[in-house]
Amino acid sequence: MATAIYLEHYLDSIENLPCELQRNFTLMRELDNRTEEKKGEIDKLAEEYITNVRNLASEQRVEHLQKIQSAYSKCKEYSDDKVQLAMQTYEMVDKHIRRLDADLARFENELKEKLDVSGYESPDNRALKKGGGRGLKEKRGPKGRGRKCSDDDSPRKKKIKNSPEFSESLLPVHPSDVLDMPVDPNEPTYCLCHQVSYGEMIGCDNPDCPIEWFHFACVDLTTKPKGKWFCPRCTQDRKKK
Repeated sequence: MATAIYLEHYLDSIENLPCELQRNFTLMRELDNRTEEKKGEIDKLAEEYITNVRNLASEQRVEHLQKIQSAYSKCKEYSDDKVQLAMQTYEMVDKHIRRLDADLARFENELKEKLDVSGYESPDNRALKKGGGRGLKEKRGPKGRGRKCSDDDSPRKKKIKNSPEFSESLLPVHPSDVLDMPVDPNEPTYCLCHQVSYGEMIGCDNPDCPIEWFHFACVDLTTKPKGKWFCPRCTQDRKKK
């Protein structure tokens, strides 16, 4: 019964995900097309400038170069928008992956508790008793963490990674629950604890913060603070200045 509830809630939460991903990918494709058009415009302006530079007055040269610079600025603006969309898309998918990791950890704990109450003895425990502990030890691999991030960052600098809907639907998860999950070697780490993303996280409002993202529990937070928030390290640095 518990399995069905977890599955039903998770499927409900990802119902709109395909449409949201398609929308973001379409927007990124449009930004790519705009960038390519601007690059063609820049090539044309540069060619005109090189061809006519000797015949142009000083003011005309400046004006022509300003047009080229303006076109480059527009390209950069499109590229920045695309990066933001890519990060938003990553966070969108990652939010559901972290929720799945958390639900799996909670479900496993509930299952263990029920088995302990019922007095069920798992095959691992029986092997442990018969083999002096060798059976269980041989089956255990190195422990690792669940997956994330990137964070990053993000619209990352100013926003909590989890939306209000996600925060309300996800029950508190203890870090140790996630620590027991398999490690993704390519997954970035965050926070003062140098671990991957899990649960609720908050971004430091210092744009030069070397860490950027922090777990609520590691910085003694239970809810998102109002206004700007700076991590302990950046707070110390600001006091020294």
